[in-house]
Amino acid sequence: MNTLVAVAISPCGTGDELSSDVAKVVDVIRKSGLKNRTNSMFTEIEGEWDAVMKTVKDATMILADNGIRTEVVLKADVRPGYKDMMDGKIERLEKKIAKINE
Repeated sequence: MNTLVAVAISPCGTGDELSSDVAKVVDVIRKSGLKNRTNSMFTEIEGEWDAVMKTVKDATMILADNGIRTEVVLKADVRPGYKDMMDGKIERLEKKIAKINE
């Protein structure tokens, strides 16, 4: 079933600058082959439930398997019958905003 998640996976207790560890996490997600998009707070991942959850686990374990305490914040949208939710949601929103401003 198609699933869209917004996930933030970050190290805890490793200092003030986290970008090197976060880069490792995002690299795992990008190499998953699933549609994804990263912004300043979260990475969105879209695909079949099992593949998305495997990617979240793999990205988490890139830190945890190296002894780093890892925090995961995840929000999932499981919407039967829908595909391309990552872009479709934004397109529908932009159309609604455009109507407001007509």
